[in-house]
Amino acid sequence: MSRLTILGGCGAVGSTAARALAAGDYFSELVIADKEEEAARRLAAELGGDRVSAVGVDADDPEALKEVMAGSDVVLNCVGPFYRFGPPILRAAIKAGVNYVDICDDMDATQEMLAMDEEAKAAGVSALVGMGSSPGMANLLVKFTAQTLLDQVDSVDIYHAHGGEPVEGPAVIKHRFHSMEIDIPMFLDGEYRTVRLFEESGRALEEVTDFRDVGTYPVYAYPHPETITLPKYIEGVKRVTNLGLVIPVSYAELIKDMVRLGLTSDEPLEVQGQKVIPREFAVAFVLSKRDALLREAGITSPRGCLKIVVKGTKGGEPHTYIFQMSSSGMGMGEGTGIPAALGAIVMGQGKITMKGVFPPEAAVDPMDMIKLAGEVIKSSGKGDRAPIYIEHVDKDGKVETLDLKF
Repeated sequence: MSRLTILGGCGAVGSTAARALAAGDYFSELVIADKEEEAARRLAAELGGDRVSAVGVDADDPEALKEVMAGSDVVLNCVGPFYRFGPPILRAAIKAGVNYVDICDDMDATQEMLAMDEEAKAAGVSALVGMGSSPGMANLLVKFTAQTLLDQVDSVDIYHAHGGEPVEGPAVIKHRFHSMEIDIPMFLDGEYRTVRLFEESGRALEEVTDFRDVGTYPVYAYPHPETITLPKYIEGVKRVTNLGLVIPVSYAELIKDMVRLGLTSDEPLEVQGQKVIPREFAVAFVLSKRDALLREAGITSPRGCLKIVVKGTKGGEPHTYIFQMSSSGMGMGEGTGIPAALGAIVMGQGKITMKGVFPPEAAVDPMDMIKLAGEVIKSSGKGDRAPIYIEHVDKDGKVETLDLKF
């Protein structure tokens, strides 16, 4: 008997993970935990079977979290924004003595959670942080390249673009605001540096890239944690960057404008006798414009792509490998939710033996995850194989498409 509790199980990512997990028999019991208890119960009923149940929980209540986690073999945390909820929920899992997986893509929250490593080890807890698309599958594809395709990895450039999801909640917009406001870490010329999105340091990294099945878009610096974790595990790498965009471009620019104008403060303003928090107004305003901007851009369904460009040497000769995981019918929910489900499965299967707090590349076998991805995608009706496309560029610039039989 094994029990998985999915925190934030009603959100775009959590519900996708729940659906993927319910389609297989990896856990004998699935618990969907969410502050929206009625929605959790409806989802549990939809997924059917005696093994799926629901419970209400307030992520701001540590004792309630511990109570919900009690008796679980694994907790999958999909509650955002992670800069707010990641560290306290992990702390609750450590105190409950339960193995933990999350989809955290906030760099500062990741650093805070990695600092809980000794605490988790003392409790005998394995905590896998950042098991989504980027971070998550991106880390593992880089590790796969380093182990299998190249003698030496010199540089890693990670790109992501997605948009058109049926719903975006306030937590997603707050995460984007946060990502644009803070110092953004990059690994350049063999050392850690920070850039600012709206300053020259950030603008110097902006570029335009082509995304399979999605289109060609400008991308900008994103504070995802691969830039701080990959250099610790990929020996000799000199460059790791992360650049991304939410589409359409007009929607991304609206979000950026809120930050440029200083409308993301939490300091209340008095407006006609009422206290208004600028950040809450900005979130509501962005969401109020989203549908119209999607229509204007002709985006009627989710789409997304993760692209990783890995350069290095094999036998003393230069090689480049370009990985893309894309879909014109799936967006952030599937792109993040399915890898999250995979992380929960390998944790539940006991394939992760490391104790403490760690990123994917530290403890997950890439081939375990890639093979499992095909199995889960097939069982959940999302396709017949893991959607990983690979191009190889040799020393003469010749491009070939590879099929590694994932």
